Amino acid sequence: MSDLQHTPLYAFHLDHGARMVPFAGWEMPVQYTGILDEHLAVRERAGLFDVSHMGEALISGAGAEAFLDYLLPNKIAGTPIGKGVYSPMCNSTGGVVDDLIAYRLGETEFLLCINASNTQKDLDWIQQQLCGFDCSLEDVSATYAQLALQGPMALAILNAVAGVPEGKELQVRRFRVLETEIASIPCLICGTGYTGEAGVEIYCHHGHARQLAGVILDVGEPMGLTLCGLGARDSLRLEAGLPLYGHELGDDITPTEGCVGWTVKLDKPGDFIGKEALLAERQNGPKRKVIFFTMSDRRIARAGTQVYQGDTLVGEVVSGTQSPVLGCPIGSALVDAQVDVSALEVEIRGKRFPITAKQPPLHL
Repeated sequence: MSDLQHTPLYAFHLDHGARMVPFAGWEMPVQYTGILDEHLAVRERAGLFDVSHMGEALISGAGAEAFLDYLLPNKIAGTPIGKGVYSPMCNSTGGVVDDLIAYRLGETEFLLCINASNTQKDLDWIQQQLCGFDCSLEDVSATYAQLALQGPMALAILNAVAGVPEGKELQVRRFRVLETEIASIPCLICGTGYTGEAGVEIYCHHGHARQLAGVILDVGEPMGLTLCGLGARDSLRLEAGLPLYGHELGDDITPTEGCVGWTVKLDKPGDFIGKEALLAERQNGPKRKVIFFTMSDRRIARAGTQVYQGDTLVGEVVSGTQSPVLGCPIGSALVDAQVDVSALEVEIRGKRFPITAKQPPLHL
């Protein structure tokens, strides 16, 4: 794994007994004590994740707002300073190049958080679209470290780490950004996450990452905080019904097909990339749809497993795992839009097993 990149917390992970694996060109912790324990810790108490492998890009200049409204199908114009907007980023056919969060840091400055597996592809794509707009793109991925503090106890731990007096607790609302210091470390605290739980994602300079993680762990561990790896992050997001690029979203999967159609604002002023294709989809209806499901059998339907309605092949599983909360397999599938979701089966090793379509979050 010598050619893999390392986050600023690489030594921290080794010191705390993490099992490291390759992921999107990085060597990352997949687990510490175990995926089941880490998953349940986030659902019941709190977990701390290193997500410093995610990419960050700065869009700045007088035309930044107008450019992002053209680049993304969601509405960016009018977003107040200190607020984030989730959006897919589409190609001309309506497929998803990636999904991201755009945080407005100032009148003419936006910070984009993009997926680690797509960072260079996204940067290249964004650069290609800049022509004619009065703004610039800067890759700031190497500047930032990012920690995700997630779970019912996350905000209590954050306030304990910040040392704020009672009655003056930090209030970080959903998709809001708070610029402050934690343990004398300048941070951007964002009311976002990828677990379906309350919590925050904290950006700091990469040089402060180990100090910040150490302080959060020292203060949070007595309050039930657990270090968590990528394994729990994936099972948590699937239980919550949150899409992942390369699974529920992709270059040939539209936002509507991928269950984030609510982000497409066809009535916003002006043009945006993919608008014509997405407008046609709205008029004619999507050809496919992502569904989430549970299974009563112990076998897990992994990505690529075929989905049938009777003897007709109607799609395939795009994500599958075991739900630690439900104690049964769960998954998502991309299927024909017109199928009867109450009569679907998956084929595993030549045998058919029924799946039960459910609206996420699956664990509630």
